[in-house]
Amino acid sequence: MGISGPAVQALTARIAAVGHKDAALAGPANWMMERVMSLASRTLAAAALIGASFGWSVAAHAQAVVIRSTGPSAAAYPMGRKLPAGAAVSLKAGDQVTVIDQAGSRVLSGPGSFRIDNTVNRDMASGGANTALAALVARGGARTRTGAVRGDTEVPTEAVRPDNVWYVDVSRGGTVCIADPAQVVLWRPNRAETGNGTLYGPDNTPAEVTFRATSAIKLWPVATLPVVDGQTYRFTSPVGQTVKITTRLLTDVPEDPVAVAAMLAEKGCSAQIDVLANAPAAPE
Repeated sequence: MGISGPAVQALTARIAAVGHKDAALAGPANWMMERVMSLASRTLAAAALIGASFGWSVAAHAQAVVIRSTGPSAAAYPMGRKLPAGAAVSLKAGDQVTVIDQAGSRVLSGPGSFRIDNTVNRDMASGGANTALAALVARGGARTRTGAVRGDTEVPTEAVRPDNVWYVDVSRGGTVCIADPAQVVLWRPNRAETGNGTLYGPDNTPAEVTFRATSAIKLWPVATLPVVDGQTYRFTSPVGQTVKITTRLLTDVPEDPVAVAAMLAEKGCSAQIDVLANAPAAPE
């Protein structure tokens, strides 16, 4: 059966209308797809930029920390000030500012301007964190639990300061930051002979402390005198003056030495800051 001319024309017109409708629908769909893809691309790019910026900001905030400052500019560079990457340290004559970064500590002496990117930050040149610095902030381990000396290396019978930032120097006292109140290590400068001392709590509860000969460390007697945040204790011994020890308990203690330095400075734990200040710098 044949199809008349008018029918063909009507069918052709209908097909054309459908085609135009599909095209009209396809146009917005394609436009929407392009918008979605463009938005996704921009979102991914922004996320990458934010991630990069976040990584930079974390590194910047932990780039270096002031741990000691003397001289005319001391107020401008107080202990604990964080120096971001790219910052310039401008010093006057007579200024000395000690900063610590991943490679160790360094003293900046004025007059002069020192940029953190090159003068202070030696992370890349030294191949990463200073292992000696990392050892200073390490926590726990058999040596702490037993009082044993590492290996068979002969050690001097007297030292100026502890070889771990978490040791409590009973010859100095002061405000001390505590990473683990259940395992606090007392440290003495002279290990040649057996040493005796007494810790007193706020209510004068005594706890005897005995250092064996050749050992510089002894665990705090927590069973008798628990370590409490903000509490002040006294330590007496026949060979030294009485010192007061005020404990500050830390939470979420970081492993990064620079972050540790910032935390110690914030709490005012100056004796422990001095341990970090004298950390040997990694070779440049």
